[in-house]
Amino acid sequence: MKNLAKVFTMLCLTAISLSASGQASVDELVIRGQELFHSDIGCKICHADTGEGLVGPSILFGPTPVDIFDQLESNPVMGVIVDKMNPTDEDLAAISMYIRTLANLPVEEGMAEQWLAGLAAVKNNQAERIEFAKTPRDLQIEGIERFSSVQETWTRRSIEGSVWSEYPSRIVATWDAGEPKFIPEPGKTYWYENVGTTSSPSVLYEGYQPPSSNALVVGDAETMEVIASYQVPDNLRSVVHTSAMSPDGKYAYMVGPREPGPDGAPDPSGSTTMLVLDALSLQHVAQVTIGARLHHGQVFGDKVLFDNFARDPDGLGMFLYDPDTNEVMGGVKDIDMGGFLYTVWTDADYEYIYALMEPAGYAPGRSTGMTGATLIYQGSLMAMRPFWIAKIDPKTWEVIDEFPIPGYRPNWVVVDSAKEFLYVITTTSQVSKVNVNTGEVLWTNGTGIGPYGGSLNADETEFWVADKGEAAHHLGRTITVIDTESGHATDTLFGAYKVDHVLLSPNGKEMWATSNGEGRIFVYDAVTKELIKKIDMPGNGDAHGLIWVHYDENGQPRTVRDQGNFHGGINPALGKVLDY
Repeated sequence: MKNLAKVFTMLCLTAISLSASGQASVDELVIRGQELFHSDIGCKICHADTGEGLVGPSILFGPTPVDIFDQLESNPVMGVIVDKMNPTDEDLAAISMYIRTLANLPVEEGMAEQWLAGLAAVKNNQAERIEFAKTPRDLQIEGIERFSSVQETWTRRSIEGSVWSEYPSRIVATWDAGEPKFIPEPGKTYWYENVGTTSSPSVLYEGYQPPSSNALVVGDAETMEVIASYQVPDNLRSVVHTSAMSPDGKYAYMVGPREPGPDGAPDPSGSTTMLVLDALSLQHVAQVTIGARLHHGQVFGDKVLFDNFARDPDGLGMFLYDPDTNEVMGGVKDIDMGGFLYTVWTDADYEYIYALMEPAGYAPGRSTGMTGATLIYQGSLMAMRPFWIAKIDPKTWEVIDEFPIPGYRPNWVVVDSAKEFLYVITTTSQVSKVNVNTGEVLWTNGTGIGPYGGSLNADETEFWVADKGEAAHHLGRTITVIDTESGHATDTLFGAYKVDHVLLSPNGKEMWATSNGEGRIFVYDAVTKELIKKIDMPGNGDAHGLIWVHYDENGQPRTVRDQGNFHGGINPALGKVLDY
């Protein structure tokens, strides 16, 4: 009887709150529902402006407040609605009323009262929330469980003042460039790709034999066909992880072995090197000691910015390279940054460098981040110490700010054309939108498994993420498309195995994705998202990154796109595209 009396009282209060103000009350509910539906965290995010469905299903069947309440209680995806909107019963009735107008379903006086009566009954029949005992360890974890507490208690890791260090690079060998493998035409654009020897036989054809050494490949950007390639001698091979080019488009850079000993073979105790290759003959012309193994490279003004894997004792985590003298100008050591440098990125104007940083201690040296992320995936670790971004001013080489990042092991950053936001990809299947000036995280959301590289589309409304499988199993084969305003995924595209980089082409029309696993480039229409081309690398050598070089009407080349950014006056976000 007490429960019946309670329900009766709630029904009476509901009837009074929605008293007979006639059709006006219905109109007011529809207007209120429209506001909630289209708010920044409203139903439109998952179900589209029309209610027809996006990442969530169609809701044009006309869910009642009870239907919505059930989802709020049981569907983890709805947690953000509960947390940020915290809708009242009347809000749920308003949303239901508005959805019915989208579906052209009848909206009648008295409908809201019936809905709220049903909702009151459901809530009254709910079991009381069960309270469980918390251990001291539980309470300790709760005290630091939110990312906001990491931000609030952040302590600077890098040293104060300049973090610049020198490195004594040397040219240890030079060669004649030989004859050109192709003759570039004025007004045309070409793509370059460094390919290695570690494609995955398990995903290729039976009897696949990997190439014996690395190669530089060049192709036509318009036809997407391979034009020529050159395989470097076996004694100069190493593990390829990047494609990089000089700003003038005349030289390519490839990871090299350790410097040669007296017998000409790589000396195990020698310094790690980089190969310089001629962009026309595709052949190696110089070998330079750089004190580390190349990871990523990108144009930085009239220089080239590299980040590195295994460092020699005096090696740098990142460095600037002078293409005119073939010298390492200098760079940054891990010890001065308070952690291990992983990758570095810059904006279109080269104003700042954003270094992705890893805490030490999960494995020896530079393997700390990868090992930690792998242990997270395998369940051995429940949490890790924070990873962060260090913002470096290249005019003074001072770290001017540090931003902790949600998730573990950030590996890729894209800066938008207005230099307002960073899009940060973390190995633990997340991407975050971060304010470049304050470090405020606007949103974080999930991607496919083990993401790596990413790219904004031409109007910067989408962020495409290569789901490589990094630290999980390295055989991811999808691309996730994220809405940059809401942070929600809108598409998952089928791709090649182990796709690690995805880049918008200089014409602003295509997304090119490189596959380490099967030695191919997949090209997608950036608007329709259709797969329009598969480009096989010679010998199915594993592909890493991309570069586009444009030849002007006088036949002068310039690099217009690489893994870092657009260059040479090209930027599709500003309407500056190459038509080909």
